[in-house]
Amino acid sequence: MPGDRPPSPVNVTVTQLKANSATVSWDVPEGDVVIGYAILQQRQDGQMQRFIREVNTTNRACVLWDLAEDADYIIQVQSIGLYGESQASKRVHFRTLKETDRLPSNSSNQGDITMEGLDKDRQLQTGEIIIIVAVLLMWAAVIALFCRQYDIIKDNDSNNNKEKTKPSSEHSTPERPSGGLLRSKKSPSVNIIEV
Repeated sequence: MPGDRPPSPVNVTVTQLKANSATVSWDVPEGDVVIGYAILQQRQDGQMQRFIREVNTTNRACVLWDLAEDADYIIQVQSIGLYGESQASKRVHFRTLKETDRLPSNSSNQGDITMEGLDKDRQLQTGEIIIIVAVLLMWAAVIALFCRQYDIIKDNDSNNNKEKTKPSSEHSTPERPSGGLLRSKKSPSVNIIEV
C-alpha cells in the first residue's frame, strides 16, 4: 500500500572518495520503520550499472567498490520498509579519483577501510542490542501486567471469601446471645426439673 511505504532517504552524501571505491551515506526520517536499503549506482556514460540491495540492517552507509578510476557516477538510495520501498532519493553525482591521487596516502586509506569495517560491525551490534533490549522490555511489561492482573484477581477472590465469611459471622453473632438465652431458659427449667 503506498501509504505504508517509507519516505525517501535524505542527506545522501559521498565520502572517502578513492580511485576505485567510495562510501555513500544517508539519513532516514525519524519514526519510520526501515529494514534495509537499495542503491542504484551507474556510470554517467552508461557503460555500467549496479543495483545493491540489503535487508535486515540498520546501516545508513555503504561502500561502493570496483569503481573505475577518474570516472563520473550517479547514485540514488531507496529505503526498504515492511511494505515496500521508498521513492528514490535525489540523484547524487560524484567523480572517482585518479590512481596517482590515491598512491601517496595508500597506508592511511587501508586504515580507513579497516576502521570502516569495524564501524559497520559496531553499528550492527548496536542495532542488535537495541532489538534485544526492546524485546526484554516488552517481556518485562507483559510479566508486570500479568502480575498486576493476578494480584487483582487474588484480591477479588480474598474479598469474596471475606464477604462469604462475614454473613456467617454476622448470623452467628446474634445466634450466640440467643443461644445463650436459650441456655439460660434451659438452665432454670433444668433447675426446676431438679427441684
